[in-house]
Amino acid sequence: MTQLANNYNLEERTAVFGENVIRFCRGIKQDTITLPLVSQLIRSATSIGANYMEANAASSRKDFRNKISICKKEARETKYWLEIIAKANEESKEEARKLWKEAHELTLIFSKIILTMENKG
Repeated sequence: MTQLANNYNLEERTAVFGENVIRFCRGIKQDTITLPLVSQLIRSATSIGANYMEANAASSRKDFRNKISICKKEARETKYWLEIIAKANEESKEEARKLWKEAHELTLIFSKIILTMENKG
């Protein structure tokens, strides 16, 4: 059931991604604009790994697919918040771009897992 996912060592990759986002957010100047954006970004970015861990402990194929779908949605949301923060805080733009690329790759990986599951029936 999780064979494709394990090939990518996604547990570690999603955890490292969450840690990198937290580190990135610590460097952003906190004000009334950035504070809620940073909060949303941290929630969505760390949720990717948490839901992936849940997927690996899924009780059924349907449960696994549902958790992977949540991972994909959270990765897409993370991309959104990174774009908004890059606009709100110009000095963070380059680092946000690197994190956005990783969130995009994660989105593609989760999409592929879902597609592979659908094709296997």
